[in-house]
Amino acid sequence: QVQLVESGGGLVQAGGSLRLSCAASGFTLSSYAMSWVRQAPGKGLEWVSGIYSDGSVTYYADSVKGRFTISRDNAKNTLYLQMNSLKPEDTALYYCVKNLGHFSVYDYWGQGTQVTVSS
Repeated sequence: QVQLVESGGGLVQAGGSLRLSCAASGFTLSSYAMSWVRQAPGKGLEWVSGIYSDGSVTYYADSVKGRFTISRDNAKNTLYLQMNSLKPEDTALYYCVKNLGHFSVYDYWGQGTQVTVSS
């Protein structure tokens, strides 16, 4: 069965960095676009970044553009999100999701990893 397991979250000061990982299993990662989405306390889901199945094209929300970098290693079945210059407003539960044809459509997600940025 499809499994997505996120890791790498934690508590960091504003301006710091974290690298999130998502280990994928139960499907052929190289066949699917993938995204990161997040949910801040008391707010709805926000799409953060997406990457084509072969990693050739990436997209970012305006709120993270220039600070976050999405990447993938299909040979290792792993998706990444490098987060630099973190801000308190980046505090959220971060999920990796398996997309279906469009970055706004997804059918599986993991349990999430918590990122907390202190000011």
